[in-house]
Order: sequence, then C-alpha cells, then structure tokens
Amino acid sequence: MKKIIMCTGLMALLCLTNCTSKKEEKEEQVKFTVTNPIAIDTSFTKEYVSQIRSIRNIELRTQEKGFLQNIYVDEGQFVKAGQLLFRIMPGLYQAEFLKAQAEAKGAEIELQNAKTLANKNIVSKNEQAMAQAKLDQARAEVALAKLHLSFTEIRAPFDGIIDRIPKKLGSLVEEGELLTSLSDNTKMFAYFNVSEPEYLEYQNNVKGRGSSTVGLLLANGEALKYKGKVEVIESEFDNETGNIAFRASFPNTDRLLKNGQTGKVLMKIPVRNALIIPQKATYEIQDKKYVFVVGKNNVLKSVEITIKGEMPDVYVVNTGITAADKIVLDGIQKANDNDKITYDYQNPKEVLAHLRLKTE
Repeated sequence: MKKIIMCTGLMALLCLTNCTSKKEEKEEQVKFTVTNPIAIDTSFTKEYVSQIRSIRNIELRTQEKGFLQNIYVDEGQFVKAGQLLFRIMPGLYQAEFLKAQAEAKGAEIELQNAKTLANKNIVSKNEQAMAQAKLDQARAEVALAKLHLSFTEIRAPFDGIIDRIPKKLGSLVEEGELLTSLSDNTKMFAYFNVSEPEYLEYQNNVKGRGSSTVGLLLANGEALKYKGKVEVIESEFDNETGNIAFRASFPNTDRLLKNGQTGKVLMKIPVRNALIIPQKATYEIQDKKYVFVVGKNNVLKSVEITIKGEMPDVYVVNTGITAADKIVLDGIQKANDNDKITYDYQNPKEVLAHLRLKTE
C-alpha cells in the first residue's frame, strides 16, 4: 500500500515538474526583442522607371515620289554624316534640271543681245531690264530643278546607326514615306518622372543639388558601368500624375544602350531626420507593410506603415509610427495581434551598428 502511495506521489511530482518545464519553455518562446525607430540624417537610393532615348533620333523620309532605285546601306549599319543612303529613280527630275539649264542659257544670250542693242540705242533700257528679269526667273527654275533632283538622294545628316528598312529595292515610294530611322547613340538620355515632394527636396537641398550624379539599372538587373548626370528638369508638372519629368544623360562609349530601351535611374535622395527601422522588423500583407508596436500592458498591436525609401537592411518610414514607439525586432514570425508579451529591449543604435546604411 505504501508502495502504491509513493508511486502515485512520484508520478504527480514528475507531472508537476514536466508541466512547469513546459510552461517555462512556453514563456521562453514568447519572449521577444524590441527596439525603437531612430531618427537620423541619411540618404537612400531610389529607383525611377525610365525611358532611354538617343541624343538624336530622326526618321528619314522621301521628299519626292518615285521608285527606290538604290539602297546603299544595311539595317544596323553605322554611317557617317553626308553618306549616301538611298536613291529614288532620278530620270524625270534629271530631265527637268537639264531643261531648266537650257532655258537659263537661252535667257543669258537674250540678255547679252539686249545689252548690245540698248548700248546702241536700238532698243530701250526697259527691253534690257525685261531680259534680265527673264534670266533671273530661268536661274530660279534651275535652282528649283536642282533641289528636286537632290531630293532623289537621301544622305545621312549626322553619324549614326541605321534602323529597319521597310521598303525593298524597286518599291514605289510616295512623297513623305518612311525609309528608315537614324540614331546617334554616342550619348543617351534617360527620362524619368519625379513626384512633387521629391522634386522640392531635390531643389531645396543644396547638398543634394550639388550631387546630381545618377546610376542606371538595365533590364537584366545589371548596373551600367558609366554614371550619368541630371541635366534638365521640365518646366511643368503633369496635372494627372502630379509628377515632373527629369532628364539624365549617360555616356555610351560601348554602344550598349539603344533608343527605346527601358531601365531604372538610381538617384540618391538625402533625407534629414529620417525615421529608420530594420527591414526584418516588418512583415507584408497584400503589398502593404506592417510592424508590431508594443502598447499598454505589453500588448502587441499591428500597425500599417508607408515606406519613403529603402536601403539594403533598413527602411525609411514615411507614416505609421514615431521614434517613441517600441516595435518588435526579433521573433516577429511568432507574434500575433493583441498578444501580451515579455521582451528584451535593444538600443536602436546598437541595432543599426550591425546593419547597412549611410549616415551623414
């Protein structure tokens, strides 16, 4: 009987010890690390979707109707300024030019005869003036015929790369029809839109204005090795989007960039008294970011935040929390709204010491 009582007591003690151990383990599992956001002067790099354009890109069109007699270049070929690219069959315009030259020659002879006769008072000076006017008109016709003849030769107005050639040899082309495009890719422009608050920060911040250098992230995720510079800001905001267009220029020594490409301009944004939090202190639901704020009686509350900027390990917070709020840093995966927790506090300066960001 005593043995039974002893065994029962021993089992109860083991059960109590086991339950106490599980309770302590549970308490250990809900102990979090908590910190505060911190306000510091910093800068972050923001990405702006951009359209890349050649410094010069023009359409080459016919100025006269006719058959495409010669194509002297190929698609994608580099051409020099003044190089002959296309020839429209010049037969008609050549004949008109020769006719105009003949008429001008006849007018010159008539003027010479009129001068001789006028000097001998055989004809009046008015006859000489009429002959002079006729010669001037004939010479104008020669110039016009020569101009029309020159339109049958399409030459490159500057050094550049030939685009697609939609017409083939022998095609009938109408006046104004597209033959190809020509791009000068020695220097490229990247156009991107900036919001009004960011524009004001850029203009008002002297240090930011002094550093107008930007980078370019290409479509494959690689950065262009050459840096660009913001050169132009348009004069008006778009009423629909509230944005204003910036233009940055980039050298294109390797001819890597082409007209019509897309990319992302990387611009450094200086921020004074930026509210910084570690990225790992946030979680995301349907593209919205949240943090857990420790409230009264150590009860957690989920709070939505908006992000002004991003660096490798931290976010620059725009709205949602203040520097006085305590937020969960570690163990966020185990946290739930309205949970009452215990925590260890970690100074935000110590937290930032292990993160990547730039202070000024």
